[in-house]
Amino acid sequence: MDIAQIRKLIGLVKSTDITELEVTVGDQTVRISRQNQGGVIMQPQALAPAVHVAEAPAPTAAAPAAAPAPEEAHLVKSPMVGTYYSAPSPDADVFIRVGDKVNKGDTLCIIEAMKMMNEIEAEYSGTVEAILVENASPLEYGQSLFVITPLA
Repeated sequence: MDIAQIRKLIGLVKSTDITELEVTVGDQTVRISRQNQGGVIMQPQALAPAVHVAEAPAPTAAAPAAAPAPEEAHLVKSPMVGTYYSAPSPDADVFIRVGDKVNKGDTLCIIEAMKMMNEIEAEYSGTVEAILVENASPLEYGQSLFVITPLA
């Protein structure tokens, strides 16, 4: 489930009287619940670590700062429309897992576009923090695929 879909779900909860919503897509589950103060909490329960998104209160002098989103520089985005594959074949081991260290040039995934298999390589060395798409799922151009923190 990509961040755009999650944002739509948060908007749905905000715009209705729904107090809790849980959506399961494949092996990923996202649970969004409204707090008493009008906030929204999102708890992915599968591959990604728990993330809390709070609705910002009206600006006041003592308003707490919102948690920062993953930096744009750390997101690996799809360079094309196609189908995402995490391994070279259905019975092969996946290219990367959360927590893996990758080097510049390592294959991260394959994107099938127009019957062509395109290997997507790491543009820098780093640690895989999150995988944001499921195997065999359709991709849009510019869709976030991975969060990779560069090595210092």
